[in-house]
Amino acid sequence: MYTVPDQTGRTVVVTGASSGTGREAAIRLAGAGAHVVLAVRDQSRGDAALTRLREAHPGAAAEVRILDLADLGSVTAFADDLARDLDRLDTLVNNAGVMAVPHRHETIDGHELQWGTNFLGPFALTTRLLPLLLTSPAPRVATMSSGTASWGRIDLSDLDWTRRRYSPSGAYAASKLADLHLARHLAHVAGQRRWALVSTAAHPGFTRTNLQSVGPNLGRDKPRWSPLQGMRVMPSMQPPEGAGSILLAAADPDAVTGAYYGPGGRFGLVGDPAPARLSRRMRDESAAARLWAAAEEITGTALPAS
Repeated sequence: MYTVPDQTGRTVVVTGASSGTGREAAIRLAGAGAHVVLAVRDQSRGDAALTRLREAHPGAAAEVRILDLADLGSVTAFADDLARDLDRLDTLVNNAGVMAVPHRHETIDGHELQWGTNFLGPFALTTRLLPLLLTSPAPRVATMSSGTASWGRIDLSDLDWTRRRYSPSGAYAASKLADLHLARHLAHVAGQRRWALVSTAAHPGFTRTNLQSVGPNLGRDKPRWSPLQGMRVMPSMQPPEGAGSILLAAADPDAVTGAYYGPGGRFGLVGDPAPARLSRRMRDESAAARLWAAAEEITGTALPAS
């Protein structure tokens, strides 16, 4: 299992920190000495995660703050509150997400739910927190993607799936390809502007969390069995192992800006974290730049002035 290097003196925000890889990442980062902000949608679940963190690491510096990535107003309020309360932010871990929602749902801002939660929310959060991150001597942004990004397709003319027939898996894959573009274009911008910021991406392989059950049952009166829950023949991991890739991306001194990390074992589904393969579509810098420009317009955000 990946060992997190010393994080003493660093302040880290982890989104989706109430369960799964996010909760595991928060616990391990706090154990390595970081002051961790658990960014969660639900206060009670966040408090429960904080209790688990302090049981594992008594005296750890950690706090819960409310953030709903499906609400751009919540993203703005969260970023504004952090800027008011902190003199700097060292690391942002964009971990939260929703997966395979069976029918098209919308965010409070009217965007398709997976697109809005998995990409637009993290994009707006990242851009709004950049001024605070850039006050750190060694800022980092680590963004969770997915192995499904390798077959994702982004249609800039229909980002919210209003013209095409909605596809639960297609919408998820597109949002996760967009997350890779976010991470890599941010790394490109940081290089151009000579920022010290390191921007990386990761995927968790096949890590068993509530991601495989919550999304597929969203909007149903009664929970149904999902094929994502039943793939027992596939190699899989639990969150302590599955969080390794995002922890490496967020904290390892040897992590390379613009790089992509994932499990290095069977089929890229399990194993210790290692560099992951980037497909041609993932490496498309022009597509990433066009997506970034579209996301800025949609979210009303912009890069800080050089």
